[in-house]
Amino acid sequence: MKYLPQVTRRKFVKNALVLAAGLPVASSFAKTEKSSVLQAGAVPLKWLDSKISAETIGTTWGVPWPKGALKKNSSFSLQSQDGRAIPVQSWQTAQWPDGSVKWTAHAISAQPDIAGGLLLKPEKASAVSGGIKVSENADMISIDTGRIVCTVNKKGKLIIDRIERDGRLAAKDGRLVLQVQNQPDAEPGEQIRTEFFQGEIKEVLIEQSGPIRTVLKITGSHAAENKALLPFVVRLYFYQSSDAIRVLHTIIYDADESKDFISGIGLRLSVPLEDELHNRHVRFTGEDNGVFAEAIRGLTGLRRDPGKAVTDAQINGKATPSTTEFPDNVSKRLHYIPAFGDYTLFQPTPDSFEIQKRTKAGHGWLQSAFGKRATGTGYLGSSKGGFLFGIRNFWQSHPAQLDIRNAHTNLAEITLWVWAPKASAMDLRFYHDGMGQDTFEKQRDALEITYEDYEPEFGRPVGVARTSEMQLKILAATPENAEIAAIANAIQHPAQLVAEPAYFAQTGVFGGAFSAVVKGNPAEEKIDKQLDFYFDYYHKQVDQHKWYGFWNYGDVMHAYDNDRHTWRYDVGGYAWDNSELSTDLWLWYYFMRTGRSDVFRMAEAMTRHTGEVDVHHIGPFSPLGSRHNVMHWGCSAKQLRISTAANRRFYYYLTADERVGDLMKEQIDADKTLRTIIPGRKIGQTAPANDPKGELASISFGTDWGALASAWLTEWERTGDEKVKTKLLNSMKTIAAQPHGFFTGVSIMDLNTGKFQMAQKGKLSVSHLSAVFGLAEICAELIAVFDIPEFEKAWVQYCELYNATPEEQKRVLGQSLTKLNLRQGHARLTAFAALRKKDAKLADRAWDEFFEGGAGIKSQSYDVKNLTGPQVIMPIEEAKGISTNAVAQWGLAAMQCLAYAGRYLK
Repeated sequence: MKYLPQVTRRKFVKNALVLAAGLPVASSFAKTEKSSVLQAGAVPLKWLDSKISAETIGTTWGVPWPKGALKKNSSFSLQSQDGRAIPVQSWQTAQWPDGSVKWTAHAISAQPDIAGGLLLKPEKASAVSGGIKVSENADMISIDTGRIVCTVNKKGKLIIDRIERDGRLAAKDGRLVLQVQNQPDAEPGEQIRTEFFQGEIKEVLIEQSGPIRTVLKITGSHAAENKALLPFVVRLYFYQSSDAIRVLHTIIYDADESKDFISGIGLRLSVPLEDELHNRHVRFTGEDNGVFAEAIRGLTGLRRDPGKAVTDAQINGKATPSTTEFPDNVSKRLHYIPAFGDYTLFQPTPDSFEIQKRTKAGHGWLQSAFGKRATGTGYLGSSKGGFLFGIRNFWQSHPAQLDIRNAHTNLAEITLWVWAPKASAMDLRFYHDGMGQDTFEKQRDALEITYEDYEPEFGRPVGVARTSEMQLKILAATPENAEIAAIANAIQHPAQLVAEPAYFAQTGVFGGAFSAVVKGNPAEEKIDKQLDFYFDYYHKQVDQHKWYGFWNYGDVMHAYDNDRHTWRYDVGGYAWDNSELSTDLWLWYYFMRTGRSDVFRMAEAMTRHTGEVDVHHIGPFSPLGSRHNVMHWGCSAKQLRISTAANRRFYYYLTADERVGDLMKEQIDADKTLRTIIPGRKIGQTAPANDPKGELASISFGTDWGALASAWLTEWERTGDEKVKTKLLNSMKTIAAQPHGFFTGVSIMDLNTGKFQMAQKGKLSVSHLSAVFGLAEICAELIAVFDIPEFEKAWVQYCELYNATPEEQKRVLGQSLTKLNLRQGHARLTAFAALRKKDAKLADRAWDEFFEGGAGIKSQSYDVKNLTGPQVIMPIEEAKGISTNAVAQWGLAAMQCLAYAGRYLK
């Protein structure tokens, strides 16, 4: 590609928007014509965070394309603001039904000198020179980035065999470690027994091998003697010319929570050391760019001064002059200066950390430093180079810990603990004994007081998972304090490229259920102000109420207790939200509308949490999720509405994250689990009769089918699996063929074909929950993707009639609907019907329903009270009448009414 002349940022953005304007528009608003390969189109990209660190290891991002715009196997080039060609690796992640490209993913290596925007163009790109080299034999896989060489074993307990830089061994024997206790804590006179496990490799796959980005996937379990616990999935990410390895570490809980108390989960590596003890350096990052910097054997503060040249070198991590140049009164007594070989950075809570050190095992610890929120990066090395290591979301995912051991010997050990052994052991036992709820009647009665759906054995954590992110980096020299602080910040806030909201909206992805922010209409600006207020309020609530921790980070609470001035963290079904009424979708659509970095990061954390912790990935409930509860897995209502792929698709397509791809793939055969874990078993839903082969399941057209449809659509558009597509289309057509379409509510599905049996005519079934867990959004997308007129007619009918008058309902359905709820949230359905029918009266009705606020938020308010002690334990903000259900549904209704009926807003 030719280099282009330099242009100003103003001109760059203007040109990019002009080019992007050449793209054909695709949305759920109207069908689009096929287009040939883009002629002049280009997509302007921006960095998610305004300040991009030079220490990023590489970046991967996703871009959508309108239907018919790009042919399969299209090539791409990338251009910087100053006209330079940036080598890029590209691949397709989703397709449209006509075979054209729907989503692509792209990767670039570290780009320390790019601070402005980029342009992605669908055109042939020049070949990447000096790309990653991957070699493989029966026992090992070796990855050479051009900066480091990492060798990974295919079997055994040592995952990373060795990491080298410039031919120098920097780390070796990388292994997963696990500590398990027989009880959470010891009573007087009792003794805790601890077992130690190490990760055992089952399989290693080269998941992606490209010149810029290569991914290895390692699976296995932690093993000790004849016992195995906590299956793991570890991915190692490598980028061209990078000296770092990104580690995505997932554990799946399969222990007996009443006997096996996890007291440590980590990744351990051995680090060879050769330099003199006074030339070995330790670094830890704290808060506000703070750095703890010491040498294993300190030469400062002594009774005898070794001289400024010596102390300056040690303080700055440089090699000191030879000891022959030290003053005699120092050099002859170096062996009397203690060498501290062990260091620990420990973050037990979200608001406190400590650093300790000791000379070696068997001797006491010295308190070295304290602080609040450590950024969680450490380093061990010398002027010749060293090993840097960090955990992302270190303090947010407490208890976390970084250990350096035996740094006074020739072989130190580094451990990155995502569950800190210095903390109390993990106790996942259910929080009460059932309180006598041994019959359905008692369980149903208890639901009336605490809103908790309890059932014995259903509140166990078996099958839940947790994914952590780490980074390993091999440096050529001990970094300056400012440099290691910058690296730590880059680990905590990885560089991410995104397109502009206006472009996202133009492509018609995600059902066209959002529009970009546009100024000029005072009524729309008022809605945007309220959208901003609700997000900002919840963003602050996360911090004020400390919604952090290994199992909690990413979730929010369901309901507020105004009397106690706290969220109902201890009240049955009112505690953790677990995606109730589509909190995830609210955040993701809000990001798509605004492009705000803080929204993306909160939605990212929620996607990681709700997709892992709130879902059973193995065991009898797999792959269903758990309804809201005091404990994330505690509710006996195991539901597809929680595990739905609809909540994961945004993050996957925007980042190409392979782990989230795994989570969505788990959901493809979820219909089979509904045979044994019947969603509505407590309200009369039963398993199909006459099903000897287990080929049938009772499935609702709302939360159940909506989740299945999102999984099947995503799998087909990702992989082209025609069997999955056939099941999806069969289900759509047989819902449309029902006597009352979506108002039929539930029917028996053939699990092999996806076809629903015809239900009895005249029987209506409708729930206020059916459309508020992603069904509205996925139906909009299905209509945009597939041309099935009868399905569109059935869905538009549901959208038009749900909030209609009883007379209108009776005229069409033969009877009116009763016990409906969430009228405000369903205003977005009315708006969609208005769009598809081109009906201005329906559009006006949608806005009336939205502003009336039925079962939602009636009046927009920005009133917040600031509460302090002694009324509350810590200062907090409290907004009147806030409910997560109401806010999520208000936000989705607001954005979709703007997208579908915005021109009718007055």
